[in-house]
Amino acid sequence: MSTPTSGGELGRRLSGAVVLFHQALAERAGLSAGDLKTLQLIESEGPLSATELARETGLTAAGVTSVIARLSAGGHIVRETDAADRRRAVIRAVAQHDSPLDAEFGRLGGALGGVISGYAPAEQAAIVDYLERMIEVLRTETRRLSAG
Repeated sequence: MSTPTSGGELGRRLSGAVVLFHQALAERAGLSAGDLKTLQLIESEGPLSATELARETGLTAAGVTSVIARLSAGGHIVRETDAADRRRAVIRAVAQHDSPLDAEFGRLGGALGGVISGYAPAEQAAIVDYLERMIEVLRTETRRLSAG
């Protein structure tokens, strides 16, 4: 493996590896990569309204409606009335214990934990900080691309 010469090159390689992993995982779960990532967004940030989900994913209203229908048909999400505002509907992920997704993400998490454990605590903190900042940059750039 060659050493990347720029942050852009490293970013492309990392992005490609992440996308291909998620595509393979989504196929194993019977989902598209986009549906899998939307489900994960609902799991981590939800419950969300369809409008909030559209804003976070950059999908159109029709696109969000289609994703919600597919995820609902697969038993991955449910639509509920918001407890705080009974006029509002929200989408919530359904907990699926022992799912292939949980097992594979557990396996990946273990492997990544093994990588980071080889660093000193201060280095680990720097890596985590870097990754958190990178996530925020990616979310900002996704919103920018979706708005334009």
